[in-house]
Amino acid sequence: MNKILSYLLLAFVIAALVIGIDFWKEKRDGNLPGKNEQYYKIVALPTPDTLDFAGEEVPLNLFYAKESLDKELSINTYWHSSTLQLMKKTHRWFPLIEDILKKNNIPDDFKYLAVIESGLSNVTSPAGAKGYWQLMKGTAKDYDLQVDKYVDERYNVKKSTEVACKYLQKSYDKFGSWTMAAASYNAGITGMLKQIDRQNEKSYYDLLLNDETARYIYRILATKLIYENPENYGFYLDEQDYYEPIPTKIVEVKTSIEDWADFASQQGISYKLLKYFNPWLRQKDIKNRKKKTYYIEIPEEPYNMTHIARKTNKQ
Repeated sequence: MNKILSYLLLAFVIAALVIGIDFWKEKRDGNLPGKNEQYYKIVALPTPDTLDFAGEEVPLNLFYAKESLDKELSINTYWHSSTLQLMKKTHRWFPLIEDILKKNNIPDDFKYLAVIESGLSNVTSPAGAKGYWQLMKGTAKDYDLQVDKYVDERYNVKKSTEVACKYLQKSYDKFGSWTMAAASYNAGITGMLKQIDRQNEKSYYDLLLNDETARYIYRILATKLIYENPENYGFYLDEQDYYEPIPTKIVEVKTSIEDWADFASQQGISYKLLKYFNPWLRQKDIKNRKKKTYYIEIPEEPYNMTHIARKTNKQ
């Protein structure tokens, strides 16, 4: 009899331990960071009741508009690593882009266009578009950017943002809509005009477009929603998680440079750092026969590599 009671007691203790551990795990998980369930589960994401792009209402009452937004929200939310890394870049590049957009009277929402175009990186598309704003060579030259063997100003974030602003303003003047201006950045002004004429519709949301352009505005909108409300979509970043802006000084160059590596050394930085801050320099030298003034960005301390090395040597 005593053995039976001992076994029953042992079974009771084991059951209590199992239940206790499960309860502890549930309580522990509930105390982890995060205010929404998708932090732990793959769930359908809520879409807002109202939304605008550049002050223009998004017709979420249209089933295909709501579903298209839902699709892009899911893609960007659950592509965690990419979205997280892009969000970290925003504190470094958004202030610069925002100032230029504001100066040119372009709505602030267009900074998200740069995100979906390039991921805030100097990339090259299969079609040959380059830089943060993915400018084609012809477009860049039309807006007076230098594109040649030695210099490609499509890689200059400041100058390419200025060109993007001019293009967007021209497009807005043509369509009278910032949404259409954004779509034309993908499909071209001529391409959008052809579809308007073909379909007898003037609204982006009423036009039947190729897949890339049809997704384009919804990708911008999804990016806007996630970046402006990150915790609603399971992203939790502290201020120190973002990449901070790096202060630089400007050095004017009005002559030819035989070797940019030597120039970098004279400035107390590596060639790698020179190229990071001036990716528009495309060769190791430059033949500046016209004596054009180039503005070279040099990182200030403590981002100066020589300064860091000197500190390390002293320790």
